[in-house]
Amino acid sequence: MTDNAHPTSAVRPDEVPFAMTGTLAERMGMELLEADAQRTVARMPVVGNTQPYGLLHGGASAALAETVGSIGAALHAGAGRIAVGVDLNATHHRAVREGQVTAVATPLSLGRSIAAYEIVVSDDEGRRVCTARLTCALRERPPGA
Repeated sequence: MTDNAHPTSAVRPDEVPFAMTGTLAERMGMELLEADAQRTVARMPVVGNTQPYGLLHGGASAALAETVGSIGAALHAGAGRIAVGVDLNATHHRAVREGQVTAVATPLSLGRSIAAYEIVVSDDEGRRVCTARLTCALRERPPGA
């Protein structure tokens, strides 16, 4: 269920109204492919984001999920507002050793003060790796943020 309190429109990934430079997303090699409050997509390499056994780290999948969900929520929130993750849960379904993973975030609920997203992370063959749910609080942008 969505609430159209805040108009949404697609933006090019390079037009997302906040920088990813110097963030965890940049350090993990995340690449934003599509950015819209209704659908946000990003991908990330497995290499460099593994645990000691060479498998994609569950925390890396969670970070990717929170990133795409937060971007969607921020775009829903609109100018002068921010989205802050307040709850994230992730279920890991299969291991990945190589290639890239792609996360797709779609809204479960878009309100005035809360936005919730389902995020599906898949491998290069389209197999589900992780399913996550993110809830973000939508707040006024603090000065200097």
